[in-house]
Amino acid sequence: MHIHPHLCADTRIVTAPSRHRGAAKAPQSSVEAQCGLVLNGQGGVIRRGGTCVVNPTDLFCSVPGRLSLLSSTSKYKVTIAEVKRRLSPPECLNASLLGGILRRAKSKNGGRCLREKLDRLGLNLPAGRRKAANVTLLTSLVEGEALHLARDFGYTCETEFPAKAVGEHIARQHMEQKEQTARKKMILATKQICKEFQDLLSQDRSPLGSSRPTPILDLDIQRHLTHFSLITHGFGTPAICAALSTFQTVLSEMLNYLEKHTSHKNGGAAESGQGHANSEKAPLRKTSEAAVKEGKTEKTD
Repeated sequence: MHIHPHLCADTRIVTAPSRHRGAAKAPQSSVEAQCGLVLNGQGGVIRRGGTCVVNPTDLFCSVPGRLSLLSSTSKYKVTIAEVKRRLSPPECLNASLLGGILRRAKSKNGGRCLREKLDRLGLNLPAGRRKAANVTLLTSLVEGEALHLARDFGYTCETEFPAKAVGEHIARQHMEQKEQTARKKMILATKQICKEFQDLLSQDRSPLGSSRPTPILDLDIQRHLTHFSLITHGFGTPAICAALSTFQTVLSEMLNYLEKHTSHKNGGAAESGQGHANSEKAPLRKTSEAAVKEGKTEKTD
């Protein structure tokens, strides 16, 4: 999924359409200046007066990032569907928290104005609502920035984590000859279980940003993964995938070290164990480089 920054400086929610003659029309891809919208179904289209159709993937507002340095400010698009996810379980955010996420300035009637504007979109935000989930630092991030953070975390893990040093350090703790065969079997079994976990997470089709992919996993497991994605605003699953990839590299380095030193003791070639770590890191490097390119498309100066 790709989330591109919206270059418009106006980060307000939606505004009422201008009644002045000759006023410029709002672009069709935005819900700005739209009134009287009704949401049909949980993921259906939003219609205005039975003629104009506005999709949940349409732009709701553009939000400046919270984690960017002042010299490189990023902006992230927030869709109607994303706002609806914040108002729905498991978070059920109130007007105060939602306004904070959308970076709306506090005002005397800010909560009421937000509820009225959401009501025009068919999104219900009752007054006095209590949040349903605990607030974390991830709660303050829009999905675009949460995904950007996950990509940067994955790239940093792949390029900076000392997988070789850690793997060899652990392997050196179990270098007795009688342990060698058992340790290798344990490492290979661990790599297999880890791969099965990675394969499962790679099939996660939780809705995120403007995408609503078709599930390929059983709904019994997909709903739990979707819950986790909603709570973390999309950060959770890719972050865990990055950690698992790093763990796989550490395991490969351990196996590499054990095989190399076993060959030395047996008088064999030292190169017999090489290749495991390289085979793990090659696809990871390509994935990380692609993630960096995607992340750069979201930044605007």
